[in-house]
Amino acid sequence: MTVEQCVYERPAALTAAHTHYCPGCTHGIAHRLTAEVLQELDVLGRAVGVASVGCSVFIYNYIACDFVSAAHGRAPAVATGLKRVLPDRVIFTYQGDGDLASIGLAEVLHAAARGEQITVIFINNAIYGMTGGQLAPTSPVGMVTSSSPGGRDPHLAGYPVRVCELVAQMEGAAYVARRSLHDPAEIRKAKKALRTAFECQLAGRGFALVELLSTCPTNWGMTPEQSLRWIEERMLPVFPPGEFRNVAASNVQR
Repeated sequence: MTVEQCVYERPAALTAAHTHYCPGCTHGIAHRLTAEVLQELDVLGRAVGVASVGCSVFIYNYIACDFVSAAHGRAPAVATGLKRVLPDRVIFTYQGDGDLASIGLAEVLHAAARGEQITVIFINNAIYGMTGGQLAPTSPVGMVTSSSPGGRDPHLAGYPVRVCELVAQMEGAAYVARRSLHDPAEIRKAKKALRTAFECQLAGRGFALVELLSTCPTNWGMTPEQSLRWIEERMLPVFPPGEFRNVAASNVQR
């Protein structure tokens, strides 16, 4: 008689909705990790997410908690208002690089400077995924996009914006980390970083941001397998993973 053992099941916090994402997109992995952490911390019933503009906007279909949609780039401002009015709620934003690192860069930097008690989940796939694959603030030098067919030229478009390194300089930032979603080992570290970021909010330490390097096979013009290798070969050298600020671990007096 064969005995089957369940080694994994969909967390109750993750809905059964069919994903709208392209094959090979790792937004789905980020959703699963976020749902698992909210469920394990037992805060799903008082969590409120802020959905940004971009491919990430439909996250409210996939995680079983309350959501608010924000104007392009304004998710941290909306999250700030929610947290100040409802301080007992667990408030998080879910934003792509076009939303957070371009039109919304000032919003996230000032939220960090103020030490807002919110958690920001930043999905970096180095391109504008929803609007046609244009050059993003995080596109590496030489990257071919629909608006940089010759590759990103730093003399014309500047250099990639490293969000974690910027946010980590803000005194109000309590936890800042970058992880990747390209292999199982990094995915495990990504979940740990997300949990730490939410725990930071629960402990009232200040602003927390987790950047997750993600794929966009469709706009990169690659297969899903190729896109995972591209993260490892092209993105990790530009956006090295790690913790950039951890107030609790460093015993920094706030």
